[in-house]
Amino acid sequence: MARYVASRLASLVVSLLVASVVVFVALQVVPGDPAAYMLGMSASPEKVAALRGELGLDAGAVERYLGWVAGMAHGDFGVSYAYRTPVAEMILDRLQVSLPLTLLALALSTLIAFPVGLWAAARRGRLVDHGIMGATQLGVAVPNFWFAMLLVLVFSIQLRWFSAGGFPGWGGGVLPALKALALPAIALALPQASILARVMRSALIDTLGEDFIRTARAKGLTRFQALWRHGVRNALIPVLTIIGLQFSFLLAGAIIIENVFFLPGVGRLVFQAISQRDLVVVQSVVMILVFAVILVTFLVDVAYALVDPRLRRR
Repeated sequence: MARYVASRLASLVVSLLVASVVVFVALQVVPGDPAAYMLGMSASPEKVAALRGELGLDAGAVERYLGWVAGMAHGDFGVSYAYRTPVAEMILDRLQVSLPLTLLALALSTLIAFPVGLWAAARRGRLVDHGIMGATQLGVAVPNFWFAMLLVLVFSIQLRWFSAGGFPGWGGGVLPALKALALPAIALALPQASILARVMRSALIDTLGEDFIRTARAKGLTRFQALWRHGVRNALIPVLTIIGLQFSFLLAGAIIIENVFFLPGVGRLVFQAISQRDLVVVQSVVMILVFAVILVTFLVDVAYALVDPRLRRR
């Protein structure tokens, strides 16, 4: 197991280095002069030269890249051009919204998808199965921003159970903060739950023809009992893959939902930074999101080995 984890860690480090090169080239080399891009076409040469010196753009590309990577390794992501605030502080502040929102949405998605997928697989071909598959197909097809606006219309405007947007902060108490994240989490979770439920059902149905399921059925277990006791563990590998991908998608792809609910999260920060041409923030946030995706992939690989010990010997 230790050798397997070490090989996965080495792959993580290589992936991070490759991703950092791609991000740096895309944002600091391909556009030409980053300072001229950030200030716009109407900026005077004096202002462009001043910003170039402020950001250290007078150095060569290799020197700038090595300095950027070394700074990130020490937690220094530079200073935002638009806000004049350390980028690390901005990201940490926004992660206090985005990370709980992502975890809450992922928890809701998993809690919904597991029993629904198991129930559909146990009732394969019956009316319940067809109804669940139709509902999950609808959940996949409906855009989450449209569903978010529908939730606001029903629960905020008509019923007045939740606020239409904003975030009170964790200093005001856990319950008010979670209440502010409830509707955004539901809007993010239901489409992902539909995808995960369909994958769970397909993976469980694949196990129905296995010998150990037939043996369990021969011993008197119902289809549901055999799937629950013996099938779920063997169906976890594709399910874990989807959960890992969903975490990455929810953390990096919640820009629209955070804007619908006016949440000060990472997604909204990226949207504002792109609008203001703040390449320092965009570059740092993109790298943080890439790191999150690669880290989740590493954790999923370790989970594979825990679920299926055969993978450790490969």
